[in-house]
Amino acid sequence: MTIETLSTRLAYENPWTRVREDIIRRADGSQGLYGVVERSDFVVVVPVQDGRVTLVEQFRYPVQQRMWEFVMGMWETRPGTDPAQIAAGELREETGLIAGRMTYAGGMFQGAGYCNQRGHVFLATELTRGETARESTEQDLICRDFSLAELEAMLRDGVILDAMSIAAFGLLRLKGMI
Repeated sequence: MTIETLSTRLAYENPWTRVREDIIRRADGSQGLYGVVERSDFVVVVPVQDGRVTLVEQFRYPVQQRMWEFVMGMWETRPGTDPAQIAAGELREETGLIAGRMTYAGGMFQGAGYCNQRGHVFLATELTRGETARESTEQDLICRDFSLAELEAMLRDGVILDAMSIAAFGLLRLKGMI
């Protein structure tokens, strides 16, 4: 490793996020500072049935706007849970959908320059509809199905701005999964 951590200090913590400040020394001897956001792994679930994709729309407080995105979530109170179990749980919770088949597409880091959070992308198929089990933070959530052509137009036209949704679609498309 070309970077040595000289000291670490916890700057902030809540049930979902920890922020630490690391003083480091680079290979050339110069010192630097890293602010590192620590978060549990999360999932992105892309539900597809009969050529239609299910999206959710909800208000995202940090950017003060409603956003269309794929089903996403993490289980911060149960670290180490199998991502496939989280994906199935988040899908049912947010949409009421139950996947007969959940296929792992791959992983990605949300922002490796500042955060250690890893995302896991799943394609959910063979869907049946059940009841949602939304958390209080999801009470304004809207769930709607779109054709693949409509989804692609939303991506192309800047209607979908969520980076993880855009990346998940790209990964699934490049792998020929949708």
